[in-house]
Amino acid sequence: MAKRIHYTYKGKDKTISFAQDRFNNMFEAIAAEEGVDLTRYLAMEQQVEMVSKHNKAVRDFRDKEFARMGFSQVRFVKE
Repeated sequence: MAKRIHYTYKGKDKTISFAQDRFNNMFEAIAAEEGVDLTRYLAMEQQVEMVSKHNKAVRDFRDKEFARMGFSQVRFVKE
């Protein structure tokens, strides 16, 4: 079953298809669609995972960084 992702990037609403075999999660998919390099973000996310005891720290870091990059309202679309 194909999945779709709806998100807002720099004020513009967009919807893309999501393939689990190409991307680990929806955030990597939207970054690839917009041409955003995640090299530094992924390295920092790994460091946050190593020092935090809870997944909430990783989620907070991810949400804040993607908001800083211009993304908002990232979600899967029910079909």
